[in-house]
Parts: sequence; structure tokens; C-alpha cells
Amino acid sequence: MHNGGPDSEIIRLENTGVFYWKKGGLFRKERFWVLNDISFSIRKGETLGIIGRNGAGKSTLLKLLAGIIAPNKGTIVSNGCRASLLSLQIGFTPHLSGRENAIFSGMLLGMKRSEIEAKLPAIIDFSELEGFIHDPIRTYSSGMKARLGFAISLHAPTELLLIDEVIGVGDAAFREKSVAAMKERIKSNLTVAIVSHMPGLIKEICDRVVWIENGITQDQGEPEQIIGSYEAFIKKHKFGIRRKMNNSATAMR
Repeated sequence: MHNGGPDSEIIRLENTGVFYWKKGGLFRKERFWVLNDISFSIRKGETLGIIGRNGAGKSTLLKLLAGIIAPNKGTIVSNGCRASLLSLQIGFTPHLSGRENAIFSGMLLGMKRSEIEAKLPAIIDFSELEGFIHDPIRTYSSGMKARLGFAISLHAPTELLLIDEVIGVGDAAFREKSVAAMKERIKSNLTVAIVSHMPGLIKEICDRVVWIENGITQDQGEPEQIIGSYEAFIKKHKFGIRRKMNNSATAMR
């Protein structure tokens, strides 16, 4: 799918890190490194999967790639491509209607008002929210918000689409439709980076996979190989926890 070679890189991270401040005591704050040492590149036209356990820093990594946050260390080299972050946490304004939020979000993603208004019928149709589009978004369920967010980002012009677990949302029929729509966009040589806990989907649509563990690039390469290593690591980790619990239970007897 991708063109390959260093000349096709559209963005590259080198030893990148991001920290947040957290309370370390009554009058003290400590740095918490969500990402500590991330290095990889994304090539034009490829689909890159990002895997890792909950809390590994995957969602923070997507925000970094989207330019929403800046790194506290390391460098990001970009060719100036326009990135669009498709996330369950998309920022909607609660008192505005679904239609008004669609227009506002589309403009934030780089579309002119006339462009987003022209695409509104397709967005509303895809999201299956025809009967609710004029209602305040505060009345929407999380699934309805996700469907609207997905539909907006799907129709936004972008060079790099960043997907944060959205495909796994909604009922089975909508999930199937979302996956099919994403596959169609991927075929059109769109560059995609996707975070997902669905190994089957990652293997099916991704050219490469990056595994993030404790804020560090653990491994990267062919999907089958990296996912196999990751699943073996998870099994070993779960076995270690079970053994500790059994040892603790034995000691308490």
C-alpha cells in the first residue's frame, strides 16, 4: 500500500517524550512521563497500527501526531501534512445541536463553512442521526457522539487520518459499515495511523505496526510478527499476576 523509502516519510518522531505534572506530596509535584522515548516514522500512503496496553500512551501519541500537544523532549519532523484526529473524545459543545457541532468540527478540521455544509447530508446519512441532528448534543449517548464524530472526520479532507478506537463503537451493523468505509479510504492511498485493540483488524488493514509499552517504542515491523510478540507478552504478564495472587493466597492460609 505504501510507497516505501525515506523520501516518502511524511512525519518522523525521534526520541520523543511527553510528561504531565502530578501531585507527589502535599506541596510537591512530580513529572509523569506518558511518553518517554518514542521513535518511528509514518510513510505516505501506508496504514500504521499502534498497539499497547491501556495506559501505554497511545492516545497521547495520536495527539502528538495531530499537533494538539507538543513534545517535552525529542523532535518531530513533519513535511507540513494536514492531520485529522478521529477520536471518541472529540470536543463537541454540549448546548449546540448535532448539526451545529458538525459545522464547527468540520471547520476545525480545515474545511470552509460552505464545504462542510455541502457535505452535511452525507455526514448525517452516514451517522444515522437524521431524527436527532437538530437536538442538543448533550442529549446524545456516547455512541451517537462517536458516530457523528466518525462521519465528520470521514468526510474531512486530510493527508493523515489518526484513528483512536472509534471503529469498535456502536452496534454490529454500524461497526461493519465503519470498517468498510475506512477500507475504502485506505485504498485511495490515504495515510492512516490507527490505535486499536482489535488484532484481527490491525492484521487485515495495516502495513506496519508499532508497539508502545510504558511510553517507549517496544518494537515495530510486520503486523503478524509484532502482534504475535505483543500477545505473547500479554500472556506472560497475566500468568505472572496469577502466580503472584496464588502465592499470596497460599501465604495467607
